[in-house]
Amino acid sequence: MKNRVGVILLIIVISIYIILFFFNSTLTMEALKESFKVLKMIIPILLIVLFLMLFLNSFIDEKTFTKHLGEESGIKGWLVAIGAGILSHGPGYIWYPLLQNLREKGVKDSLIIAFLYARSIKLPWLPMMISYFGIKFAIVFTLYIIFGAVVQGLIVEINQKKAKKDY
Repeated sequence: MKNRVGVILLIIVISIYIILFFFNSTLTMEALKESFKVLKMIIPILLIVLFLMLFLNSFIDEKTFTKHLGEESGIKGWLVAIGAGILSHGPGYIWYPLLQNLREKGVKDSLIIAFLYARSIKLPWLPMMISYFGIKFAIVFTLYIIFGAVVQGLIVEINQKKAKKDY
């Protein structure tokens, strides 16, 4: 069932477009054109993520992941997760398949949370933030986001340890 969810969702969306086409064909075609514009925008990012997944599955073994991003990763794992989150671009949902793949290879959930939280730092937008709010504000704000990424990850880690202990 897990692998069929995407196919089922695709069938549902196509069915909705077909049904809506009979009610208002012009509006449905405009919506479809907009959907293709979005798809065209995200394809480059999607290809990068798929390439990364292929690379990770082909050349890096699970021991490497668990060493650098697993239970014993320590501060290095946090730095990698937050740094990767800051450097990542594009819509967040594009990264979900890669993150799922990493999770299956032993990456801690807390580091995945930190990665997702750190994505809110947008390097291309930092110069604009500095010009509007000043460099002190931009630095403090960025540090708060990094701190928040760590706190959110630690909350997940603590809750998971607590849940394991309860079972």
